[in-house]
Amino acid sequence: MVVVTSSTLAIEASGLRKAFGDTQAVAGVDLAVRAGSVYGILGPNGAGKTTTVRMLATLLRPDAGEARVLGHDIVEEADEVRSVVSLTGQLASVDEDLTGQENLILIGRLLGFRRKEAKARAAELLRAFDLVEAAGRLVKNYSGGMRRRLDIAASIVVAPRLMFLDEPTTGLDPRSRNQVWDIVRTLVADGTTVLLCTQYLDEADQLAEGIAVIDHGKVIAEGTPAQLKASVGSGALHVRLLDPEQRPLAEQALSQALDVGVHREPDPAALSVACARPERAAEALAELSRVGVGVAGFSLGQPSLDEVFLALTGHPAEETDASEELGPGEEAA
Repeated sequence: MVVVTSSTLAIEASGLRKAFGDTQAVAGVDLAVRAGSVYGILGPNGAGKTTTVRMLATLLRPDAGEARVLGHDIVEEADEVRSVVSLTGQLASVDEDLTGQENLILIGRLLGFRRKEAKARAAELLRAFDLVEAAGRLVKNYSGGMRRRLDIAASIVVAPRLMFLDEPTTGLDPRSRNQVWDIVRTLVADGTTVLLCTQYLDEADQLAEGIAVIDHGKVIAEGTPAQLKASVGSGALHVRLLDPEQRPLAEQALSQALDVGVHREPDPAALSVACARPERAAEALAELSRVGVGVAGFSLGQPSLDEVFLALTGHPAEETDASEELGPGEEAA
């Protein structure tokens, strides 16, 4: 058993609060993030994730509460915090009118590298992020996935001890998302701690050792993915229908058979419902057959993180209200 102490924590936060006018964006967040891990902050846009990260990265001063990042107070020792962390936000921070190589060399020079050292580091990162063939192209001509990889590469020209990743795969196709996930795993294997903000539940499930679920500026649940799933029930019946048009009828039949709410998955032909015992699942499937609903496939297993979020908050993770997290002049993120 690993005992978590202050010396093993990369982030310690207690009672962090931030308001923009009458809007309370963060309403008392506590966090304890183990060094050398991926820790996920999970919640929809407007939940308070980005504001929390901006406070921890010293870009915003908290109204109340305190936090230490790698042993440094985020208010009193802001310069020390900035020297050991990097932040990759939702939008690429590289210059679109420079090539990928030029961007990395420029950042290296700004960080104090000599020109030869900056070129060598840029070449190393271009190889590591599979961007060698695109090195001489203007970034404005990169795909979304290439821009995101370059943006992360730019964040680790000097390898940070802690990296804040805010919605790193928003808008990316599945292949590009998997590439970013592989990059995150490599960073952690090399000793970097990653604080990952995401509204993608499968992303948190794939990467995070621990997860804090945030809704309306507060942490409403915390634990490993397995612990969070177990908190809403020991099992779930997942059903895929032959005909998506029958989903309303199937939803009604499952609800009546199991006497619990039914969750609509993003797939229009898929439903899931809490069901701990195999015999109850058999009864539910028999009810679907009785009312004439065709089933393409089914499984009985742990609830998904989508279902966990719905159970904890009463609304789906994709439900957004970005205005809750915005300060004056800020854009929805």
